[in-house]
Amino acid sequence: QVQLVESGGGLVQAGGSLRLSCAASGRTFSAYAMAWFRQARGKEREFVAATTWRSAYTFYGDSVKGRVTISRDVAKNTLYLQMNMLNPEDTAVYYCAAESTQPGSYYPYSSDQYDLWGQGIQVTVSS
Repeated sequence: QVQLVESGGGLVQAGGSLRLSCAASGRTFSAYAMAWFRQARGKEREFVAATTWRSAYTFYGDSVKGRVTISRDVAKNTLYLQMNMLNPEDTAVYYCAAESTQPGSYYPYSSDQYDLWGQGIQVTVSS
């Protein structure tokens, strides 16, 4: 059984940077794509970024475009999210997700696309 485990979260001052990691563990891991979502308190889950696993096509949410970079290490089965110029509005629980099948179509922005999820990790940006 595959598990997704996030790490790298924490408290950072506004203007700072963080790099989140998501390690996929299990006997066999393969994915069509992986993504990061976030959910702030009292708000709906929001798409942050996604990447196709083999070809590394990337997608970004409008609220983070230009400030974050998604990347992956296929050999390590690990997904990353480099976040720069953080502001208090970035405070949220960040979730890693994977589309582990080979879908007929792929819409990266919807959480419904993904069938595997991590437990989430808190990112807090202080002003």
